[in-house]
Amino acid sequence: MQMGQLPDWTALAPVLILAVTGLVLLLIDSIDADTTNSALLAGVSTLGAAAALAATAWSLATGVGQDGGAITLFADALVVDGMSLFFTAIFTSVVVMVTIASYDYLRDHKHQGEFYSLVLFAASGMALMASANSLATVLVSLELASLPSYVLVAYLKENRGSVEAGLKYFLIGALSAAVFTFGISLVYAATGSLIFADIAEALSGGEFVGIAGLGVLMVAGGFAFKTASVPFHFWAPEAYEGAPAPVSAFLSSASKAAGFAVAFRVFVEAFPLATIPEGINWVLAFQILAVVTMTLGNFAAATQENVKRMLAYSSIGHAGYALIGLAALSAGGSANGNVLGASMAHLFVYGFMNTGAFLFIAMVERWGVGRTFEDYNGLATQAPVACVAMSVFMFSLAGLPPFGGFFSKYFLFFEAIENGFWWLAAIGALNSVLSLFYYSRVVRAMWFEDPSGSFELGSQPVGLYAAVMIAAVGTVLLLPGFPPVIETAQTVAGTLFA
Repeated sequence: MQMGQLPDWTALAPVLILAVTGLVLLLIDSIDADTTNSALLAGVSTLGAAAALAATAWSLATGVGQDGGAITLFADALVVDGMSLFFTAIFTSVVVMVTIASYDYLRDHKHQGEFYSLVLFAASGMALMASANSLATVLVSLELASLPSYVLVAYLKENRGSVEAGLKYFLIGALSAAVFTFGISLVYAATGSLIFADIAEALSGGEFVGIAGLGVLMVAGGFAFKTASVPFHFWAPEAYEGAPAPVSAFLSSASKAAGFAVAFRVFVEAFPLATIPEGINWVLAFQILAVVTMTLGNFAAATQENVKRMLAYSSIGHAGYALIGLAALSAGGSANGNVLGASMAHLFVYGFMNTGAFLFIAMVERWGVGRTFEDYNGLATQAPVACVAMSVFMFSLAGLPPFGGFFSKYFLFFEAIENGFWWLAAIGALNSVLSLFYYSRVVRAMWFEDPSGSFELGSQPVGLYAAVMIAAVGTVLLLPGFPPVIETAQTVAGTLFA
């Protein structure tokens, strides 16, 4: 059956599948509130996420909402196009790995049903963020993604670090949401609309530049919080370190990608460079954000002794790389779609390698090995397969060939140069060289250092092992599979500038 024969609302099938799966999990939990059937809960969650991923892949493959035929819904409040589907594929891929890994990680914990349902509801909000075509929809979907995330960070109720991290995340998130909402109100005051196309048309008249400019700046601040960009990054190290490791993987990969999905659409479609007044120079703001974020993130990561905290700061550095997609845009630039697509492709690869790295830490936490680099000394003698996977993640995050991270960074820096921003590419390359220092510390500790004590790893966690292997295989397969990824990303990104 062709998509044209189906109602338009079926284009939201991935979002609906995620939301319905979350509701099914709540139903299971309400029937048996004390259930600890990890296999059932993890199975339903993984099946729902995999079904959403399959629906997304089918829509991308059949061209749903692409080639200038974007599907708009609910009075243009939502739009389903190639870009929204591309990011939904990232979210659902991460959710599949996280739910599989949680089968082992949560086996000894209560309230497992709530955990899985919150993950699915947060993913539903992220998918809606990617399809938002109105600032009102952006705000609602952002809160739908954020509120479950606050609870997930504080899921370990008897762990002081988890509860403290959740509280800090909530307080900073509430403040950023207030700033973001006020920015939306200023944009509405200046333009009289919340729909992206209408905002762009109103701004082209050049009226209320001061009010609109302040609103755009505050909206950018809201996105900077969601993507853990400097100076709104303070919550990230605390939240990622204190949260359960699968939650850290979910937030640092899927949630970050969601922030970029909506930021790309808002600034390209609502505040287009070709028509907005000269007084609203948001590209300069993102150039500063990109440089400061990647530099501070990498330098902070290099000073850490806790592996999980190192990865938290590393994720901040990667937010700086992804910001190049906005920082390297130019008014009327023919390569704008290519550089934005390269940033999207990097986020796709990052979803596999970063999720895998945090899930490896989840496995180490379950073994009770420890959290510092020294605790990892000689770990490869006891878990060689898992350590090979972690080495793949580390080298790919650093951007070394022949892994997926090398290609994603190469195309990102190359397209920035092609668009005339060679200095952004140079700063990104220097930061990648610095990142090799702290990523290689993990590899050296696992493979070349003598164990500081005896390891008692116990039984092998099947779910965690499977999730880590899926992430590793995905990272490696992106070597031959990256050309289709970058081509798809640049094609769907190019439609935003058509």
